[in-house]
Amino acid sequence: MRLAVDTGGTFTDLVIEGDRQLRLFKAPTTPQNPVGGVLDVLQAAAESLGCSRRELLARGELFVHGTTTATNAVITGNTAKTAFLTTEGHPDILVLREGGRMGLPLFDHSIPYPRPYVPRSLTFEVLERMGPRGEVIRPLDEAALRDVLQRVEHAGVEAVAVCLLWSIVNPEHELRVEAAIRERLPAAAISLSHRVNPSLREYRRASSTAIDVSLKPVMSTYLGELEGRLREEGYGGRLLVVTSQGMTKEAHEVAAAPIHAVKSGPAMAPVAGKYYSERAKLGDTAIIADTGGTTYDVALVRHGEIPETRETWLGRPYLGHMTGFPSIDIRSVGAGGGSIARVDVGGMLQVGPESVGAVPGPACYGRGGGQATVTDAALVLGFLDADNFLGGRMKLELGPARDAIKTAVARHLGMSVEAAAAAIIALATETMAGAIEDLTVNQGIDPREAVLIGGGGAAGFNSVAIARRLGCRNVLFPDAGAAISAVGGLLCPLSDDNAEFCLTRSGAFDLNAVNSALDRLEGRCRAFAERAGADAKAAIGYSVEARYAQQIWEIKVPLASPRFADDCDVSTLIADFHRLHREIFAFEDAAAEIEFVNWRARVACDLRQGPLPLVSMDAGTEAPSRRRQCWLDGRWTDVPVHDLSTLPADSQLAGPAIVETPLTTIVVEPGCTFKRHTGSGLVIETEARNLE
Repeated sequence: MRLAVDTGGTFTDLVIEGDRQLRLFKAPTTPQNPVGGVLDVLQAAAESLGCSRRELLARGELFVHGTTTATNAVITGNTAKTAFLTTEGHPDILVLREGGRMGLPLFDHSIPYPRPYVPRSLTFEVLERMGPRGEVIRPLDEAALRDVLQRVEHAGVEAVAVCLLWSIVNPEHELRVEAAIRERLPAAAISLSHRVNPSLREYRRASSTAIDVSLKPVMSTYLGELEGRLREEGYGGRLLVVTSQGMTKEAHEVAAAPIHAVKSGPAMAPVAGKYYSERAKLGDTAIIADTGGTTYDVALVRHGEIPETRETWLGRPYLGHMTGFPSIDIRSVGAGGGSIARVDVGGMLQVGPESVGAVPGPACYGRGGGQATVTDAALVLGFLDADNFLGGRMKLELGPARDAIKTAVARHLGMSVEAAAAAIIALATETMAGAIEDLTVNQGIDPREAVLIGGGGAAGFNSVAIARRLGCRNVLFPDAGAAISAVGGLLCPLSDDNAEFCLTRSGAFDLNAVNSALDRLEGRCRAFAERAGADAKAAIGYSVEARYAQQIWEIKVPLASPRFADDCDVSTLIADFHRLHREIFAFEDAAAEIEFVNWRARVACDLRQGPLPLVSMDAGTEAPSRRRQCWLDGRWTDVPVHDLSTLPADSQLAGPAIVETPLTTIVVEPGCTFKRHTGSGLVIETEARNLE
């Protein structure tokens, strides 16, 4: 039996794979004690399966976990007290950072200058200097270093980040600094930039190193507690944690390098979305949307691959902190089932980014929450069945939902409660569509040519409306889509990503230097595969981050072969770079020289023995006809309600309709057609065909 748990802001999702079927479970997240939320959802599963939690865990052989613990710790500032050591003359790397105004009011000078991740008072200069070719310009001053470490010790720090100039070419000085820290501060956590993020750009390398080391005490404690509780409860299998690159690592490896756990949870959904898109044969370009209770996370599949970025921000872009670390390119906006609706002082409706979270939850939960949310709007509009929420395990209350929307929105805008609820859904739809447009345009994708995959418990409220707004022809709701991130955890390979800086140009390509770098990268990958175990099927993929000479940013180009035998292989790489650059930026410069900067090798060890089984559903024929009043197109409409499990396979039906599963509700708008695709889920065509 395999288990995957995704801890979100509102719900903790569990997917169990066993007995040739998938089973999905949800339980409210416990923000003050995330491990408690994991145990709660395991308890809910055990009760549903008629066994004890200990019996359930004893059957497990693999436990995969995606968590927002690292992300939340950075955003809230609940990280270890950290010192930053850098080359003399460069103490302001984290202060000056990278500038930009994308997403910020252009002339709003009231926005305060962002604080550095490590305060200037805890930044210390090391007397040394390496050159860009690895030559020692100034030897490391050991005596001065001892004085620096004495001040670091007196500052009472728990962690130390070390980022010296050009350590990615020659790490000798960083290694000597590490040895000195261990001697003086044996209990301190340490991260070295050439290990954490061996890439150009000092701010990004420094930022990722500082974030990494500040999280080591936090993640070591969290993962240690999680593993300890699971072992106490009888679990004896393997514990893996999902990384920001859509891979998994052993829990102890993530605790040692917790930068990998930043945005761990959202990275699972694109992996699942890619899988279901291929299974439904809907093309190799997809938009994966995970609608949770707090955020709306969007990622892409482009030509069968999931794009990555180094520009992942924790917090608002340019005001938060950049990881500078390769991660799946995900856009998140504060629009989910728990997003709060209100009317501002200017009389304009606002939805999000604030959320009611798991506690107290939307007004309709009846737990003391009085603020209007997207979920309250969906209940008022008839989209949700108040008696069948979470498969009947939780009852919703219509009265508090109507009261909250009337008080917060309808009264201020002079409209009915139903019209106000529809406006809340419409504004959330526009916010979500905007996030998709931002990502697709950035990656050179026309959303009209992609399938929209709706994942998350709240995806069904408006994914069809989002698809119509963007011009997407098809929407796919996977049968396990309500827990799409947790499902992705079962699909993520056990992987490791290695990088080496080796700058060369297309006009003077250094075959020997590049092949030597690739040899070393392959050696690290082979060693990782050996540690993964004999049952893992290992594959290594190679890529390079490249740019036109003097360009600012690089793009990641897959290598057609693992080594360069001659100029023909170089010509192939050059052609692939031009093609990819044209796809993303709509132009290429065939006459320009190309710089190849960072060489990467990723080993993926597939622990699976076959495809995912289908979600467990009650067998049977079409359920007795049910109908419900729903507010569509400005009026109450009597619509049929279908159970996804009993829909006839591959039989086309017409909207409007409601399609329900135990964990989600899908609204099919008028003018759309839908069918249950065996093996993937519900496919909705936003342009209706003649059904005769």
